[in-house]
Amino acid sequence: MAKRNTIQRQLVIAAVRFLANHPTAEEVYDRIIQEYPDISKGTVYRNLNSLVESGLLGKISVPSGADRFDHILARHYHIKCTRCGTFVNVENFEYIPDLEEKVAALTGYKMDHHDIVFSGVCPECQKVAVEHNGELLGNDMN
Repeated sequence: MAKRNTIQRQLVIAAVRFLANHPTAEEVYDRIIQEYPDISKGTVYRNLNSLVESGLLGKISVPSGADRFDHILARHYHIKCTRCGTFVNVENFEYIPDLEEKVAALTGYKMDHHDIVFSGVCPECQKVAVEHNGELLGNDMN
């Protein structure tokens, strides 16, 4: 049965596309209530999950962090800055389509999918560190 294209679904997908930075559910909600303050958080969360189930949005599971949502549906990898929390696509890096099969062969698992999120310190935070005598001042965002 096809899902109805409700105004709430349209608002949620529009917010994810507008934010374009792999927002969390909370960030999507914060964006929508700016124009539609009566929408409930539960409605936003339900619609995000429904859009993922329908294949209209992607969801990236982030270890030790909130799930992120993506409007780009082609398979790709992501990287998160451990200092400032910036979360971006790994550009110009080919997706490894047979990685799941290789892992399945090694482990005996029947694979569903995989999300790879690289972690590191972004160029901006590195620049700030250099300005502070080359020290990376701890991991503020894990």
